[in-house]
Amino acid sequence: MILRRKQRIYTKMKIRRMAAVTAARFTGYICKKMGRQGVTWAGKIALKICPDILEQLSAQVREKIYVVCGTNGKTTTNNMLCAALEKEGKKVICNHTGSNMLNGVVAAFVLGAKWNGTLDADYACIEVDEASTKYIFPAIRPDYMVMTNLFRDQLDRYGEIDITMNILEEMMRKVPDMKVIVNGDDALSAYLAMDSGNPYVTYGISRPVVQSAANEIREGRFCKKCGERLQYSFYHYSQLGDYKCPKCGFQRPELQYDAFDVKVGEQLSFRVEDKLLSANYKGFYNVYNILAAYAALRTAGFSGNSFYEMLKSFNPENGRMEQFRIEGTGVMLNLAKNPAGFNQNISAVMQDKSPKDIMIVINDNAQDGRDISWLWDVDFDLLKEESIRSITVSGIRCQDMRLRLKYVDIPSELEPDVESAVKGCAQKGTGNLYVLVNYTALFSTRNILKKLEGEKK
Repeated sequence: MILRRKQRIYTKMKIRRMAAVTAARFTGYICKKMGRQGVTWAGKIALKICPDILEQLSAQVREKIYVVCGTNGKTTTNNMLCAALEKEGKKVICNHTGSNMLNGVVAAFVLGAKWNGTLDADYACIEVDEASTKYIFPAIRPDYMVMTNLFRDQLDRYGEIDITMNILEEMMRKVPDMKVIVNGDDALSAYLAMDSGNPYVTYGISRPVVQSAANEIREGRFCKKCGERLQYSFYHYSQLGDYKCPKCGFQRPELQYDAFDVKVGEQLSFRVEDKLLSANYKGFYNVYNILAAYAALRTAGFSGNSFYEMLKSFNPENGRMEQFRIEGTGVMLNLAKNPAGFNQNISAVMQDKSPKDIMIVINDNAQDGRDISWLWDVDFDLLKEESIRSITVSGIRCQDMRLRLKYVDIPSELEPDVESAVKGCAQKGTGNLYVLVNYTALFSTRNILKKLEGEKK
């Protein structure tokens, strides 16, 4: 009798799972045909049909589950780690698009499953929104967590950074065996890893590489252990650097994966362990993204010998330094959604000394956070260079963006319609356009760029 009951329960679970997967895949197909991303809708529908679908599918991952958390660099690091695992011959489930809340994570699993509700995956690489960890961690029970950094972001959604840290620590303690791969150069992330009680490994850059701007926002100014002001021997950028508390002794931990001989220019390169890694990316911040993915791979026991080959073919895509060509103009699209990220984006743009145009798109939808006061913490003075021939502002909050630039005596063109703004820059500009967007502007702008690129092919 008991056996029969268990069989009935199992059969019912399987039927609901199959129905959820079928409905989600159909939803994703329809949305794609309509030119919409559709990922969150697929996940939402799957959860309605089978509320424990995430638990059921994640339990089918044969080996290990990674989650990637942090303010900046999640999507690039997660996708890079996925590519590295695939290079090792593993089958991987991954939310490539960066849809990192509950519905998006569910969608990654259901859209990767077969019609019969089974999952053929050795590993899962899942980017997770920090506030969403409370729904996702208990369901999937990750084996590894990659922590990129913790910066101030979306103030009206997250509040102060301490709130985010409290959420993360609570969830980390609920998965005590989960190993944390943490950015040791970030005092906030390092403290979180140490205080949680989880086993952890560290990565970072132990020697100074670039001179940090003096007016950058420093989130980790005070020791989280005792409250004393931290002493820094140097900063890489924002609060990332070499820190020590003069009162309690809290300090940057020894770096197990230490990038040295770092070179930043048109190409990035550095050494870690006995390997030379290089990539055709701009932006010093990408050293951290590459290093995080490498450390995560090595922590799982892989040699990392194929990592260099993966880097040569890896394309960030999804609006992370993604390149387009429109009417003879080279266009680079990149996400910039908080002060630290925006400053690093500007620094990456300014590595290009040739004449260029810049377009900035700012929205204030719910996913962005309605509060855009963070724009006043971005160092837009860095854009006062002769190589920048024009700046165009667009998006819902284009007037606010224009005002922000006006305060530092930088003139800009106003064009609320993003497509018109792109066309204008392509037709009248230098042939070299950088488009910086915040979160909800990313997907719509990317679709416009893909459309305009396709029109001329």
